[in-house]
Amino acid sequence: MDTYVDDIGSFPLPMGLKRDDYVRAYEAAREALLKGDDPYADDFIAKTFCSTVVDSFRRKLSSGLDVINFPQHFSGLRQVGDVIHQAMANGSFVVDEKTAVLPEIYVLNKEAKLLSEEFGKKILLRICLFGPIEQYLNEIGTTAYPDVLEGFAETINRFAKNSILNSKYIETRVISIDEPSLGHSPFTGSPELIRETLEKAYDFQGPIRQIHLHFASGIHDLLTVKGLDVLSFEYAASPKNIDAVSKNVLKDANKQIRVGIARTDVDAIWAELYERGITQPTAEQIIESIDVIKKRYRFAKEKYGEQMTFTGPDCGLGSWPSQDAAVSLLKRVVEVVKTQ
Repeated sequence: MDTYVDDIGSFPLPMGLKRDDYVRAYEAAREALLKGDDPYADDFIAKTFCSTVVDSFRRKLSSGLDVINFPQHFSGLRQVGDVIHQAMANGSFVVDEKTAVLPEIYVLNKEAKLLSEEFGKKILLRICLFGPIEQYLNEIGTTAYPDVLEGFAETINRFAKNSILNSKYIETRVISIDEPSLGHSPFTGSPELIRETLEKAYDFQGPIRQIHLHFASGIHDLLTVKGLDVLSFEYAASPKNIDAVSKNVLKDANKQIRVGIARTDVDAIWAELYERGITQPTAEQIIESIDVIKKRYRFAKEKYGEQMTFTGPDCGLGSWPSQDAAVSLLKRVVEVVKTQ
């Protein structure tokens, strides 16, 4: 079975665009959609948000990725959290279905024909959402209240369902629920409660359902989660993660795996270069070599074989110094996988 190359999501803003301006445009675009208006009708939104999303996605497409996450320039926690706050103000932890929307998906659906024809292929889209447990930790805390968790899970499920596209030009191939704190926080929820919460979030059909983790310590508690297809963890920056789960364990649980094969922890990379006397590194210096990435990929592929259905960078690239650097990394990962 082929191993598809995807990415985790966050991406640098284009040079010259202020983050505050993008945030204002994002919020305005979301408000327009919730009112039933077309965000393209407003010049500021159209230029600062819509065009930025399309141009950034185009750059990611140019890297050769098989499955491309929408360019997550806005806070992943706030994408859902802002809407949860509105629901909580009205006494609920479940958002209305009509408000569970990602403005980026509207834009990419609108521009899908243009992008598909430009690149000569159907676009396979990846959606990432911070999951119910991560949102809960951010909004409520570490003490688990099952009824509140259930509400958060239903909210994530509604965002996921509203992000499923399937047309001649674009298809939502993957929906990833990201739980970066799972297995590394004092969250009091039992494995059974975590399983029930995630199963409710994953209660949709069509796209491949991933979970993205930073730590593999709790991965065995996820093997029984119904509806979860692919477990994903960082390997490049956290090599010991790969020791946490075997191929046979995955096969017995009918799960697949995504392994990150290129480091994206750019602050740590910069610190290491600084210690070597490189105080102003170039993009080429912060990106790992083809040989290093290839060695990781081969090791992971030999270990997991057909169970390894996805690979790519460890995590998002939002903190990288430029889109040029981020795209160069994506291209390098694609080159490694496609030439094996």
